[in-house]
Amino acid sequence: MKGYRNYFAKKLVWFLVTLVVAFLLNFTLPRLMPGDPVAAIVSRAAQGMSNATGVQAIYDQYTELFGTDKPIPQQLVIYLGNVLRGDFGYSISQYPRTVADVIGSSIWWTVMLQLPAILVGWILGNVLGALAAYIRKGFDKVLLPASLFLSNLPAFGMAVILLVIFGVSLRWFPTSGGYDYAMVPSVSWEFFVSVFRHYQLPFWSIVLITIGGQAIGMRSMAIYELNADYVKYARFLGIKDSKIIRYVFRNAMLPQVTGLALSIGTMVSGALVAEIIFSYPGLGNTILTAVRGGDYPLISLATLIITWMVLLAFFGLEIVYGLIDPRIRAAQSE
Repeated sequence: MKGYRNYFAKKLVWFLVTLVVAFLLNFTLPRLMPGDPVAAIVSRAAQGMSNATGVQAIYDQYTELFGTDKPIPQQLVIYLGNVLRGDFGYSISQYPRTVADVIGSSIWWTVMLQLPAILVGWILGNVLGALAAYIRKGFDKVLLPASLFLSNLPAFGMAVILLVIFGVSLRWFPTSGGYDYAMVPSVSWEFFVSVFRHYQLPFWSIVLITIGGQAIGMRSMAIYELNADYVKYARFLGIKDSKIIRYVFRNAMLPQVTGLALSIGTMVSGALVAEIIFSYPGLGNTILTAVRGGDYPLISLATLIITWMVLLAFFGLEIVYGLIDPRIRAAQSE
């Protein structure tokens, strides 16, 4: 138990150090981008004004509000104090909305799109990979090249293929948005049907890509396990094939579970391509809008959420591995 405490303490220290470095980078890098985002707000607010003094007064007011008139180290101290109070400031590109409001309204679209897609793709991919390893012959000859094709196809390529076939040519599903633009979000049957129809293309573009990678991984692991010595010995002893298969696929699942945890940890960043291509109202589109508008506060929080989720996923995996595998614990606690 002492060895595991040392292992856990070491991992926790590295996690906290990485978290602090990620926070500093997420704050600093967006503010080093060229351009003056406050000028865009001022141009909208001062539209029609001919008084240069008045325009300058509006500009000074906004630069003070967003703190862009101060040096970056001073901005960091102010930002850190506000974050500790749960205040992430105003969004520059969507002013007067706050950053927390913008992120809160978009992140659930991303979670509701990505999480089911990753789970469905993971389950289907592993089932197909296991069947290919066990049945082999014709099924494997079809599944393997199909999986290789899907796993090597870029995410934007799959999204564009589905968009052209099912959105443009067949017109089965809408090509953009999270719901019909003429609708106002409400608890009604019509709204849910519209959301469901807009959901299909981005959902299946993620599922199909996920299936390819998972099927290849599961097939390789299952073939390796099927040829292991313990399987040959079990068959020699006359143990039923169905019982052997259960052990084989249970052993082959461990790396796949790791892949699932990592996919869930990185699901927000993985949403970018599908959301941008289908104009889906999730975090990916929000980040794109923030980058175009030079929205420092929004970029900082969005990228910070992505970074934290990835770090938490890796930290959780390290802790679980150390718990279930004493070899890793012993090697890294020294």
